[in-house]
Amino acid sequence: MDKHEHHEDHNETWHMSHAESEQILEDVAFYRTLISNVVFIGKQGQADWVLVDCGIGHYAKRIIEAAEKRFGNHPPKAIVLTHGHFDHVGSAEKLADHWDVPIYIHPMEMDYVTGKEDYPVGDATVGGGLFSILSPFFPTKPVRLGKYIQPLPTEGGLPFLNDWTIYHTPGHTPGHISLFRQNDRTLIAGDAIITVKQESSMAVFVQHQHVHGPPAYFTQNWEEAEKSVKKISHLQPSVVITGHGLPMEGELLAEQLQELAANFKELAVPKHQNKLH
Repeated sequence: MDKHEHHEDHNETWHMSHAESEQILEDVAFYRTLISNVVFIGKQGQADWVLVDCGIGHYAKRIIEAAEKRFGNHPPKAIVLTHGHFDHVGSAEKLADHWDVPIYIHPMEMDYVTGKEDYPVGDATVGGGLFSILSPFFPTKPVRLGKYIQPLPTEGGLPFLNDWTIYHTPGHTPGHISLFRQNDRTLIAGDAIITVKQESSMAVFVQHQHVHGPPAYFTQNWEEAEKSVKKISHLQPSVVITGHGLPMEGELLAEQLQELAANFKELAVPKHQNKLH
C-alpha cells in the first residue's frame, strides 16, 4: 500500500467512525453529507424504515454506516428522493445496489434521473456568496438510476409510510416534493425551504439557523417556489427537516416561515429575477 492509498484508507476509517445520525423525533433522524442532509424515517432498531434523499456522491459507505448504527442490518423498505439534484441523489445508485431496494421520485423528475434531461446550469448572478459563484460548475447532467427508479404517486399516500403525505412543492425543480405527517406536523421539506443561507459557504459551514427560500442558484421557477412556500406555511409544521441546514421547531420556525411566505419576493427571489416578473 503506498502513502496515498494509506491516506485515503485512513480518511475513510475516520469518516466511518463518525458516521452517525442525529435523532430529532423517536422515529426521525438525519445525517449530514458535507453540504446536504439525508433523513431516516423509522424507530431505532426497527426493520421498517425509509431513507429520504441520498446526499452527495462518495457518501454511500458513510450513509450505510449511519443506517446500520440506527437500524442494524435491516435495509430500508425504499429510498424516496425529494428531487434529482446532485447533492440529493449523488449516492443513490450505490445505496440501491447495496440494499437492493426501489427508489421513488415524482414523475416530473423522472427525466433527470433516467439520463434524458439536464437541469439548468447554476446561476452565478444570484449573489449571496461563494457557492453561488461556484454553482455553474456544480453537476447538472442527468443521473441514470436505471432499474431502481420508480415514479411516486403524485399526491397522497407514500409506499411503506402510511401516516405521511406527499406534497408536490415545485419551483426549485419541476417535480420537487415535501413529506408531511399530520399527527405531529413534522415536515421533511427537501429544498422547498431550507434553514441555512445555502448561497454562502460561510453560512453553510457555521450552520446558522434561519428559514430561507430554496437555494437560489438552482431554483428554476420562482413563482412556483413562492406557491410552494405558501403551501408549506399553511401546513403550520411544528418541526421541519430541510435538505440544507439544521432542523428547526417551535415559535422561531413558525414566525420565520410565516414571514418568508408573506414576503417571499423580497426575502428569497434574487433582485434581477424580481424585475422579470
